[in-house]
Amino acid sequence: MTAASRRTFLQCTGAAAAGALLWGAPREREKLREFAYRDVKLTAGPLKEQYERIYRFYLSLNNDRLLKVYRQKAGLAAPGEDMGGWYDAEGFVPGHGLGQYISGLARFGAADKVRELVMGYAATLGAGDNPYASRKASTTWPCYILDKYEAGLIDAYRLTGIAEARELLRRVVRGAQAYIPDHTYDRGPNSPKQAPYDEPYILPENLFATYEITGDRAYFDMAKKYLLDALYFDPLAQNRNVLPGKHAYSHAIALSSAAKAYLLVGDPKYLAAIRNGWDMLEATQQYASGGWGPKEAFVPPHEGKLAASLSSTRDHFETPCGYYAQAKLARYLLRFTGEARYGDGLERVLYNTLLGALDPTNQGDFFYYSDYQARAVKTFYHSKWPCCSGTLIQGVADYPIDVYFYNRSGIYVNLYTPSEVRWTKRGAPIRLIQTTRYPAEGSAEFRIETAMPQDFTAYLRIPAWATTSAKIRVNGKAWNGDKAQGKFSDVRRKWRNGDTMELELSLPVRGEAIDDRNKDIVALMKGPLMMVAVSPPGDAFPEIAFTRELDQRFKPFYEVKSETYSTYFRQQ
Repeated sequence: MTAASRRTFLQCTGAAAAGALLWGAPREREKLREFAYRDVKLTAGPLKEQYERIYRFYLSLNNDRLLKVYRQKAGLAAPGEDMGGWYDAEGFVPGHGLGQYISGLARFGAADKVRELVMGYAATLGAGDNPYASRKASTTWPCYILDKYEAGLIDAYRLTGIAEARELLRRVVRGAQAYIPDHTYDRGPNSPKQAPYDEPYILPENLFATYEITGDRAYFDMAKKYLLDALYFDPLAQNRNVLPGKHAYSHAIALSSAAKAYLLVGDPKYLAAIRNGWDMLEATQQYASGGWGPKEAFVPPHEGKLAASLSSTRDHFETPCGYYAQAKLARYLLRFTGEARYGDGLERVLYNTLLGALDPTNQGDFFYYSDYQARAVKTFYHSKWPCCSGTLIQGVADYPIDVYFYNRSGIYVNLYTPSEVRWTKRGAPIRLIQTTRYPAEGSAEFRIETAMPQDFTAYLRIPAWATTSAKIRVNGKAWNGDKAQGKFSDVRRKWRNGDTMELELSLPVRGEAIDDRNKDIVALMKGPLMMVAVSPPGDAFPEIAFTRELDQRFKPFYEVKSETYSTYFRQQ
């Protein structure tokens, strides 16, 4: 497909998706919409720096290495070095990350590499359409790997215009059905014998998307079959906290399947489930970073278990995977409700977890767990190419769609980071350019470029932690509308070319307790940032007094590299 035909394909499929899917039956269920990846550009700052590094890393991965285990299984020539670790033919889950790497590269817009990987993978399926890399009669975690294949092919088709990916998607699902259970189940002792620790939690989200692409109702019905209603979504919808003891990432990412079910099936119980699930995570499971799941499990609330975890483990948050689950859920909830609190949550977990991940190495070393013990050091996971190698690229590639949302009334600024976004109104192009040094500073400036005067509203998220009144100026003059904490301020006017807005937020320093049983054990927060002490004293919870000016030993978690650091302290 030529560059010109690819652009035409994307324009046509994008318009069809918007008309038939988003502004059709589910229209009333979305208050906000995401921009396309190509509409938003990061221009500077820590998000862009990590975005570019991660893109270069995955773009540089050798295709022969990535496809080797699949070619070996198919009996084809298999050049290239072994990947090692989880990914290898004799590894834990051979070839498990390929679909996610394709998905992330498609989100980055790496069309040529995506095509090479998709077509190279297609050549290994064989007459039986067995999609897996394992050469055994069965495969480890078939549901877990299938949803990654689906994500990769869905994104290859939608985002890079690879038409062959749609039929390949059908083949992959068809071939996988011999290996996956024919019913849904929750991970644990009652799982089917053939896959006792499999993870079918996100299958419904991707099967619903497969239905959207193909129009084949069989995928819609299959998606509904794998929804974890009785064991998980129904009790959550009834506001029963069933999180304790469950595998944290699996059950957080499962909420995206409930969100997709709400969008396409329309049952309001799914919206209730994800809203209540978010509230339970926020109120009973989260560290100051926004992360959760010590030793990858949710804890019983109100028993001081989070505080206890600070000395019992260093595996506090499964970082790229957990971030990916939390960020996806935040975006769904923003779309469904338009409430700024979910933007606050996305901001917190982005700046204090994924942005602080160590960069991977070509040997397959990846940052996996965030460690909140005293005198911690960031380290790589003990196995090469673990699960977080797939969610790292997907999570970072999603940064542009975290920043802005829109609806018919205007544009929503969800994150403050140097960037620009383009859209059209009444057939005329508009560009909003954001300049800021946030989160180091609390100010941001926005400039409008438009070919003609346009009426629309610019919504600016005022974080709940901004205890001092925010200030907004339009073309240098104070804007006196509502600037309530935890809301989107709505600046409505007829915008002309060159108009500007300025936002000023305080960045208050405060202590945030680890849990409700240990209110004296706190992390230090500055605005959205979890600040950690670098080269701290040796005791577990040194005493600390909070002042407006931070000690020079403190820095944001995301700026820590190889230094020793401590996250929690005993407040004086």
